[in-house]
Amino acid sequence: MKVFLVEDSPLVLARLRELLSSLPGVGIVGESASASEAIAGILASEPDIALLDLNLKEGSGFDVLRALGGRMPRTRFYMLSNFSAYPYRQLALRLGARDFLDKTKDIERVSEIMQGREPCLQSSC
Repeated sequence: MKVFLVEDSPLVLARLRELLSSLPGVGIVGESASASEAIAGILASEPDIALLDLNLKEGSGFDVLRALGGRMPRTRFYMLSNFSAYPYRQLALRLGARDFLDKTKDIERVSEIMQGREPCLQSSC
């Protein structure tokens, strides 16, 4: 499974790398800290999963979803954020994210996503 990470926090990025490296069959195909780099990288690498931070150095995970959500039906997008209020969650889902994870309490669910045990919150899944 190919994964692209979009995260501007070095600490969270290191945690995600550590978590993903422990899972068999999962490989990180790219990383970005900005929306424009993420869009280009995701288009080029065609990952199975893209994990998107909400707030980035340049732009947001919403910008990535707006640009790619409908263009890449094979890529599953998941939003990760400390800003987990209902309006953020709803917007992420409307833009094509399959789920919205709170970094402070849900980051361990990333391994469930990689193993196909994560339910999809989108009605189109």
